[in-house]
Amino acid sequence: QVQLTESGGGLVQAGGSLRLSCAPSGVPFFIDRMGWYRQVPGKEREFVASIHWNGNTEYADSVKGRFAISRDSAKQTVALQMNSLKPEDTAVYYCNALTTREAYWGQGTQVTVSS
Repeated sequence: QVQLTESGGGLVQAGGSLRLSCAPSGVPFFIDRMGWYRQVPGKEREFVASIHWNGNTEYADSVKGRFAISRDSAKQTVALQMNSLKPEDTAVYYCNALTTREAYWGQGTQVTVSS
């Protein structure tokens, strides 16, 4: 059974930091890319950041310079360090694992940034 276990969400004041982690298990194929997306009620899920198997990273313009994605290759876990958080970063954050066959999603973790 495939699981992407997310942790690290919570409530933080504007300007603060949070670190999200995602640990995949049971994925039957090679993970080409892992990433984070976020969603607020009434809006589509949007891309936040990703890291490819070769280490290349990509970020949404709205988080560049504030968020950093990293991975532990041995454990195949991925982390998202979020600094200088803004109220508009409030959302449910979802971990994503992309293989050549299928995309997998975590259950989501709530991040709330108070002003």
